[in-house]
Amino acid sequence: MKLVPAFLALAIVILLDAVQASAVELSIVSGDTGNGIKVLREILDLYEKKSGNKVGIVVIPPSTTDQFGQYRLWLAAGSSDIDVYQTDVIWAPQLASQLVDLTEATRDVAGAHFPSIIQSQTVNGRLVALPIFTDAPALYYRKDLLDKYGLKVPTTWQELQDTAKLVMDRERAAGNKDLWGYVFQGNAYEGLACNALEWVMSNGGGGIIEPDGEISINNPKAAAALDRVKGWIGTIAPPGALAYQEEEARGVWQTGNAVFMRNWPYAYALGNSENSPIKGRFDVAPLPAGDGGHPVATLGGWNLAVSRYSKHPDAAIDLVKFIASPEMQKYRTLKTANLPTIAALYDDPDIARQQPIVPRWKEIFLNAEPRPSATARIKYNEASSQFWTAVHNTISGNGTAADNLADLEARLTRLKGKGW
Repeated sequence: MKLVPAFLALAIVILLDAVQASAVELSIVSGDTGNGIKVLREILDLYEKKSGNKVGIVVIPPSTTDQFGQYRLWLAAGSSDIDVYQTDVIWAPQLASQLVDLTEATRDVAGAHFPSIIQSQTVNGRLVALPIFTDAPALYYRKDLLDKYGLKVPTTWQELQDTAKLVMDRERAAGNKDLWGYVFQGNAYEGLACNALEWVMSNGGGGIIEPDGEISINNPKAAAALDRVKGWIGTIAPPGALAYQEEEARGVWQTGNAVFMRNWPYAYALGNSENSPIKGRFDVAPLPAGDGGHPVATLGGWNLAVSRYSKHPDAAIDLVKFIASPEMQKYRTLKTANLPTIAALYDDPDIARQQPIVPRWKEIFLNAEPRPSATARIKYNEASSQFWTAVHNTISGNGTAADNLADLEARLTRLKGKGW
């Protein structure tokens, strides 16, 4: 009879050894903004308890331009140091050849996501990334300040310019010397390309590169849109906005030093956090329209992809599916106000109660405009770099919009060559 406990003890030891032997260590790279890294760590802790695997986060700078460059270096080197990459919605065509095809592994879950997002991550029939949240920017505005002066939320860029100047001047005269009218992402990086696409398209200036491959950016309406923004620098926008990315703009806004801000959904939850100086004093609306145009919001969003060089591809795929699951998307949305990519979550009562902005943002997201990455494909990164360089030169006062856009057209034509 004494052999039974001994046998059970031996069986437990063998079972524990087997579990430890099957457990793997994974790494995921992310350059998320706000409290995104903190929330990702919480999700990974839940995954570790469920799976027995360990997952480390490789944190890199939040600039999407810098992230993409680093990803290309790792993948070109065939590095196995990174198992899972957090990828921007525009990167699928450029990185596809070095990412694992997730089509079969996600056949049971892909249908729950918005079809347009799944399609955006599908290259030559291969699903190369699974979405974890989507993005579309909006206009943040200080409701208390607009109410104070009896002003409406602007629906055009001209109205924004006039309203921002009026509130800023009156508040400064009353002693609020640090207040600016408008903050946005003006640094020379991909974030500026997103802002500029909104300025140009909403002014009737086209989409830079059209779906048929035509280069359309060199036109008077596009130039007029950029000239208007050039006039904001130092008047309603701080000169430092030329170096702002998302977090710099949010820093000015959340300390109470801006009337308006253009930013992504993540800034909403942070602005209403417990210690925020502007908690309960702001709201959001669609971005303004240009002259005779309609509002445009650039489609963003983030996904997870598995490296072809991962030593543990099956475990990495399991991790991706866990983070992208309805349960974890809900967890992330409740913590960050990131927009889910699973349609059913927009009707979730917990999300509607704790993050009421999310159901309201659905309309903005569904009408968002994609960047021309599907057209420019592997040449998109260089095309976008040429675009935001021309825009940054213009709004910095380095050359006229007309001259810079003519030069941009010539550069894009050379890049296109015989075709995208």
